[in-house]
Amino acid sequence: MWRGDFETGDRSQYSGTQMVSADRLQVVTSPVAEGKYALKATVKQGDDPIGASGNRNELVYQGKEAVGSEYYYRWKVMFAPDFPSVDTWQLFTQWHHDGCCGSPPVEFYARGEELRMALNGTGEVPWKGKLVRGVWHEFVLHVKWGTTANTGFVELWHDKELVLPKRGAVTMYSGQKNYLKLGLYRNDTVQPVGVVYHDGFVQATTLADVIALDSPPPTTVDAGTPVVDAGTPTVDAGTPPVVDAGTPEEQGDVDAGTPDEVEAPDTVTPPDTSVPPAQGISTDEALGAKAGCSSTGGAPFAAFALLGALGLARARRRRS
Repeated sequence: MWRGDFETGDRSQYSGTQMVSADRLQVVTSPVAEGKYALKATVKQGDDPIGASGNRNELVYQGKEAVGSEYYYRWKVMFAPDFPSVDTWQLFTQWHHDGCCGSPPVEFYARGEELRMALNGTGEVPWKGKLVRGVWHEFVLHVKWGTTANTGFVELWHDKELVLPKRGAVTMYSGQKNYLKLGLYRNDTVQPVGVVYHDGFVQATTLADVIALDSPPPTTVDAGTPVVDAGTPTVDAGTPPVVDAGTPEEQGDVDAGTPDEVEAPDTVTPPDTSVPPAQGISTDEALGAKAGCSSTGGAPFAAFALLGALGLARARRRRS
């Protein structure tokens, strides 16, 4: 639906800014979580570009999320090594209502040594995590925008782990739409300089769309595809194991219905593996059955050929 990943090399993907100067919201080439660019958001005490409460420097994207709309949002955040540890709010991502006043319906913030998600329509804090500095935190938020817990919901992944299963939630205020604000917004009592990096923001309609932009989740092994190197024999080719190929193997096992190709010893006649032994018959019995019921005659055919050759030789000696 929309990208705010700064890969344009500037802030043009966003609708506007709330900053005291351009150096507070810089598009930088290091550090980055992905691609070539990220955003460095800096806030100093006294930064108040809109004459409201708190200090801030934020980007604004007017997505105008409406009642009943449903999206997945993915973004990455890194807190500088000297990011302040204070017992008050420091917002780094928020979905704000288009009304004039009050706390945003959905917000993510740091408080002390915690990261938190808050739903201000009900005053809930349904998720808390550890604030770790100097590393990229990845968030995936699945939300349906609604004014009641029966019409709206939230679901949250943090660093690819589902930390908040889907639950009903008030995600917007009645009669208003929501829009995104990204950067740093904090209590004006915080004195040290605060720096937060943002990267990779994307809005989509499916989880697969947002995950595909990053490393995909681990996939299960296809039981029909052997996972053992065929050049490294793992079984005696002269005595193949009897396995019911119709029974699915556990994840990670080799498909017994497709045995490895192994060169057999010169002294052993490789079994015909085109027809696996029937379930409940031993390997030796199965091989014996093949030798006695071969469409080409098998061992009996060879014995008759030898007797014929001996008789012809004797006849020639008599004629000479």
